[in-house]
Amino acid sequence: MQILWLKTELLHPVDKGGKIRSYYMLRELRRDHRITYLTLDDGSADPEARERAIEYCHELLCIPHRNIEKFSAGFYVELAQNLTSRLPYAIKKYQSAAMLAEIERRTRSKQFDVVVCDFLAPSINVPNHLPCPSVLFQHNVEAVIWKRHFETQTGKLQKVYLHNQWQKMRAYERDASQRFDGIVAVSHEDQEIIKRDYGVKNVYAIPTGVDIEFFKPRDKSTGGNALVFTGSMDWLPNEDAIRYFTDHILPLIRSKIPQVTLTVVGRNPYASLLELGKRDPAIIVTGRVEDVRPYMENAAAYIVPIRIGGGTRLKIYEAMAMAKPVISTTIGAEGLPLENGKELLIADTPENFAELVVRVLSDKSLARTLGERAATRVREEFGWNKVASVFETICSGVIAGKLSKSSVRAS
Repeated sequence: MQILWLKTELLHPVDKGGKIRSYYMLRELRRDHRITYLTLDDGSADPEARERAIEYCHELLCIPHRNIEKFSAGFYVELAQNLTSRLPYAIKKYQSAAMLAEIERRTRSKQFDVVVCDFLAPSINVPNHLPCPSVLFQHNVEAVIWKRHFETQTGKLQKVYLHNQWQKMRAYERDASQRFDGIVAVSHEDQEIIKRDYGVKNVYAIPTGVDIEFFKPRDKSTGGNALVFTGSMDWLPNEDAIRYFTDHILPLIRSKIPQVTLTVVGRNPYASLLELGKRDPAIIVTGRVEDVRPYMENAAAYIVPIRIGGGTRLKIYEAMAMAKPVISTTIGAEGLPLENGKELLIADTPENFAELVVRVLSDKSLARTLGERAATRVREEFGWNKVASVFETICSGVIAGKLSKSSVRAS
């Protein structure tokens, strides 16, 4: 296949869930198909990002684009201006006439078998009528994330604004979903939500994957009483998760195990977390790191106290592949075909979450059994080669279906 892949960012550094899923999917697809990667580029990517794009595509096309820095004065002006826009801010900020024109120009030549829109955001630049089949790759149901932001927010003004954004996102996502010939979701739960809420039939689900050669246990250390969380800290669901854990769960764990420590690994930690790390020596905040594995290896358990979010958590499979016992909320493990008590432990109140963490830290046999069982499951079923194969089959089916419909119309 000749694939035109649409994105809003370059992939290096491969340091957050969406980038990880896209990178490994493309790397596998690149072996048998020709990938043209068309992306917005705001100039903030790693200096090697363009050079290293050869790892996942054959041709790289970058469209210059300006994004306002988060939390700057201009950022808040944009948020205010967005109140009068029909588009949600998370979509509007990626609107690019230049990207739209380039997609039209490239697809007009009819050299591509399929256009893949990676995440919802680039869809704002996809023409309504393409001359080739199109697939929307939905890593999350975006409206679900914004609904959960709204539901967990306590500030009155923030709650009003988030309700506005949720309603706009739901309307935009519904309309955009209906413009594509096929939609790929990352869980059966997301697949059903898209079908039910947006009236779309051609929705397919792929499993979440993990690099089982990169993430694997390298020693038998138990990590003492150390907990670890990994994830981009500039993503609101991760920020909310750590605030929830440090405010409501960690004190309960400390009442039973005073020596417990928490390491938070991920780029752009928020200011109050950095301050907390300075005040409390048992809370280590690393910021961005080149390799998360040493921090995971040194932990006794991996926590996923997520209350907001959609899609699936790649981080859980990474921890499982390293044979780490995982304690998660239901939302944290949402969309993953895992069984509570078998491959991980699930709790949804601070008291229950703390109780499970204490159990794992106190019972090394339980921790080892959970970790080994999880590692076996993920290695047998969730390597990226298997995931990419499912994605490839879906794209081929969408192409065949579109061609078949075109033939019927032509006759």
